[in-house]
Amino acid sequence: MQFQPKDIAGKLAKGFLKNPLTSILGAFLLIMGYLALILMPREEDPQIAISGGSVIVAMPGASPREIENIIINPLERKLREVKGIEHIYGMAMNNYGVVNVMYYIGEDREDSNLKLYDKVMQNMDRMPKGVMQPLVKPFDIDIDIPILTIAFYYKDESKLNEVKLFDIVRKIQQKINAVENVAKTTLKGEHKAQYNVEVDMGKLSAYHLSMGQLMQAIQSIAVDVPDVKGRTQKKHLLIFGVKNAIESVDDVKNVIVAQYMGSPIYLKDVAKVSEGIDFQNFQNAYIRFKEKKEENLSKQKKQVTLTVAKLAGTNAVFVAKDVLKLLKTYEPMLAKEGIGYLVTRNYGHRANEAVNELMNHLIITIIIIAVMLVFALGFRESVIVTFTVPAILAVTLFIAWMTGQTINRITLFAFLLSLGLLVDAAIIVIENIHRHLHAHDVDQKSMEDLLVEATDEIGAPTNIATLAIILTMVPMAFVGGMMGSFMKPIPLNVPVALVASLFVAYIFTPYLSLKLLKKPTHRHHKDSTQKDSAS
Repeated sequence: MQFQPKDIAGKLAKGFLKNPLTSILGAFLLIMGYLALILMPREEDPQIAISGGSVIVAMPGASPREIENIIINPLERKLREVKGIEHIYGMAMNNYGVVNVMYYIGEDREDSNLKLYDKVMQNMDRMPKGVMQPLVKPFDIDIDIPILTIAFYYKDESKLNEVKLFDIVRKIQQKINAVENVAKTTLKGEHKAQYNVEVDMGKLSAYHLSMGQLMQAIQSIAVDVPDVKGRTQKKHLLIFGVKNAIESVDDVKNVIVAQYMGSPIYLKDVAKVSEGIDFQNFQNAYIRFKEKKEENLSKQKKQVTLTVAKLAGTNAVFVAKDVLKLLKTYEPMLAKEGIGYLVTRNYGHRANEAVNELMNHLIITIIIIAVMLVFALGFRESVIVTFTVPAILAVTLFIAWMTGQTINRITLFAFLLSLGLLVDAAIIVIENIHRHLHAHDVDQKSMEDLLVEATDEIGAPTNIATLAIILTMVPMAFVGGMMGSFMKPIPLNVPVALVASLFVAYIFTPYLSLKLLKKPTHRHHKDSTQKDSAS
């Protein structure tokens, strides 16, 4: 007579005990887990969704008090009507005002930007006369954190040409921007070519001129505005363009800024004009080198830093490798120009190292558990329980991958946190099977019935215990703010791992026990009595 299970544990054990697909299912789970581990985007830390934006409203000629009363305060009141806004900061200045909006962490960035723009456009009719079209500028925090920073510098400082260095790095920047999943690139410490005008204030006063006159004179002649005339009979677009009047230092020197006593006053009469770099830009960047390993950082060189950021949710490891692979193709050209480069930050490498290190610790932990179980349960029982750990982790990783999560330090911490709990169900099942195998009536039951009965017997208490542990993780899912978003992988992955541990324990522990364990040989009680009497 076959044992009829009552709990889900016994029913799963009975359904998969002699099913030929059980071994295929086990192999499938391990393969899917391995693929998820390889393909899941890797990051050092989880990306937190932070959304917000600025509304910039210009009103030429208005004072800060006027800007505050007729623009900032009414706009703040209207933006308070938008759901999800946590903070609003208004700033009133001469001629314009700025209202910064910060949404609650976790709000969808695209939806937030749309709601902000929609609310501003809805109230355009309430804007006072003289106000220009508002500019709505969303924050782009997701792509502002670089995964790569690369410092370009001249190997021979005496040959330093900052303008040429900037031009070369800018060309490389343009190519890197075309790499798949690269979101944003910026340059730090760069200097561009420009004509520098150093005004002699004494001469300026002598000619009764102002700085405004100089600026207007230069700006009026430094623009190139083509005039579209229309289409000809041959359907050609006719454009009349004026050649830019400033092409050299002499052109700048000969700009007429005013008339004095009937004679023209040239820019060279009141200022020194030279061709150089934008030296008013004081944001220089330097890189330091050690002459010898034991020396302190002493030698420094000017450099231009190229930063590379990735799209949210993409693999930092792959993006960094693609960028560095492209950069290697420029090494011959850079060497010819005497330019070297150093990767000063590689977030992808750090993310990969962090994930690999935690995976190694995970493997070590599994080995420690296996060794402990050898002494507690026996070698074969230890093998059965040890198999369940990678199977459970494989299920959890696969579900995390399918739900769009990334693998990072917090995700792996969730796995490490639940690792001690994952083997509980399997240990309880194998321990009860071990107890049934050494019961006095073991010879009266078939191995299949014994395994199903042992699994079914502990089903209800094991389910309740696992549910209680899962419920302790639920409150963490409701933690708000930065900490809640940062720790989100824990309440997402630990319950999944615990539920997976139940199914794996109920399916594979009896199946492997049938393959690896055997009923012990018992001497019948009646035979023992007869032998004792005869003696």
